[in-house]
Parts: sequence; structure tokens; C-alpha cells
Amino acid sequence: MNILAIETSCDETAAAVVRGGLHTLSNIIASQVEYHREYGGVVPEIASRKHLENIVWVVRRALVEAELDWNKIHAVAVTTGPGLLGALLVGVSTAKAIAYARKLPLIACNHLDGHLYALQANGQELPFPSVALLASGGHTNLYHMIGHGEYRLLGQTRDDAVGEAFDKVARMLKLGYPGGPAIDRLAARGNPAAIDFPRTYLEKGSLDFSLSGIKTAVLYYVQQNKINPETDQTVLPDIAAGFQQAVVDVLVDKTLAAARQCGVKHILVTGGVASNSLLRRQMAENCQSAGFTLHIPPPILCTDNAAMIACLGYYLYKQGKLADLTLNAYSR
Repeated sequence: MNILAIETSCDETAAAVVRGGLHTLSNIIASQVEYHREYGGVVPEIASRKHLENIVWVVRRALVEAELDWNKIHAVAVTTGPGLLGALLVGVSTAKAIAYARKLPLIACNHLDGHLYALQANGQELPFPSVALLASGGHTNLYHMIGHGEYRLLGQTRDDAVGEAFDKVARMLKLGYPGGPAIDRLAARGNPAAIDFPRTYLEKGSLDFSLSGIKTAVLYYVQQNKINPETDQTVLPDIAAGFQQAVVDVLVDKTLAAARQCGVKHILVTGGVASNSLLRRQMAENCQSAGFTLHIPPPILCTDNAAMIACLGYYLYKQGKLADLTLNAYSR
């Protein structure tokens, strides 16, 4: 079964074709980073307009790379939320038009659920039972995954998402947008032990996250030491490395604690921040020493893409969870 999927929840216009929920035939992503960089973040109006410009080309390209025509597509899956409402509506409207014109089943997909299926887009079956860390620009969640469509939220951020914290600290240090990759690159030249930023674990046993404290600690350090990011650049690698280390320590510790609490042997890490080199390395080292099997998709599948949506859509289709043409988008 071949599913065409569309993803437009933020600033990537993406379309993909996946066969049988496991075999990615194409995965096309049109990034808008260059258009948002000068504003230091995603501008919703610009994102919506760029989706309108790119969506037809991206869908056509997905079919070409999959070497399929419309007669070989069996269903259409689309992200309906959460995300930027105007951006989502471009994808939803396109998917509805395709489903109507081609008389294809329509499948509504949750963006966060889609990230949990990124591993499948890489040709690997999801491990059940497992604990999954979803770390992205808008979310930092821990799930107990029992089976397809069966997962329980264990913990989430109480303030900033981890990707949001990376972007805000990058802005303080004038590193540009997107902040996550910029901090990752800069931290590689720094000493993570040079500045001891706080780790926030909240109350004993909590699996929730809090990232606002570490972000504020970086701000106070810059202000108290009168650091000018444009002239005092020798200290910036240490700040980036110390900040990144503090964040990763908490992410790793809480994920392993959740796995022990749930009694599972498999850990999945996904979402845009799962591309971070320190998180990937430290999670792998800690899982190995603690006896857990780690599963992380390649970086291209950690960030927003349509292949993960197609994989999720396949299982929703199998469960008979179809949408109709009254389908709408939702921001939260």
C-alpha cells in the first residue's frame, strides 16, 4: 500500500510516498530557513505564503522520485496539527483536494505522533514496549509506547521546549537562526565544564522538564560578566558548551529514569533536537552502560518531514481511522 503524505506544520513544505508504513520511496523537503533567518525565527505569514508557492512542486516531486503515478497511490495522509494554523491549512487543503479528485481515503495525522514514527521511515520497526523522548522546537515530551496508537504521556515541559531554549540562547549570543545547529557547532570548540550552569530536575521522581531556568542562567551570566557577543567571542564556545551540556544531562537522565520506571529495554529519541550531536552521543553511551537499546532516526528524519506522517498514516488506515472532507486544522 502506497501512502502519499503532506506535512506543512511549520516552515518545511514536505511530501513523501511510503509503502507499507516502512519503505520510504521518496521524501521531499523544501526548507524556508533562508526566508526566516533575518527575523530570528519563523514568521507565520511568510511560512504560509511559501507553502503556497512550494506545495504543488513538492507533491509532484515526491511522485517522480517514488517512480509512481497517481494510479499507484492508495491514500493521502496529512498533518492537521499542532502547528501554525495558516501553514497547516495549506497542507490540509491540498490533501483534501487530492483525496476528492482522486477518490482516495483521507487520513488526519497528529504532528507529534508523526515524530514517533520517524524510525519507521528509516525502515526500522518501532520497538514495543519502549520509552520515547520527543525533543523539538515546540515540545519536550516523554512517552511510554506500548503498541501502535497506544502510548501514554509520562512527562512534558512546564515552560520552554528544548528547541525553543536553544533558539533563545542562540539569540542572546547572536548566533543566528536556527539556534540549535549553531549552538551545536559552537559548543564543539568549547569546554562544557568551564561554566557550571544549573540542571533543573524539579521535584523528586518527576518526569517533567523545565528549561526556562537554564535559559535565564545563561542570560544572567552574559549580563553579569558584561559579555558582548559581537566582541567577546573567545568565551562564547564555553557558554554554548556549558549550556548544551546542562540541557543534555537532564534530557538523558530523565529519559533513562522513565525507561527504568516503565520496565522497558528500548529507548527512542526523535524530534528536531535529536539531531544534536552531544545528545546522540551521550544518550548512546548512557544507554549502553545501563543496558538499554537506543533507537534514533538519522537527522533528516528527526526534523519535520512527510515520510514520518506517511508511516503514521499507514497504521491509522489499518485501524480504520479515516477523515472526511470536513477535515480542518488545529494549532494546539
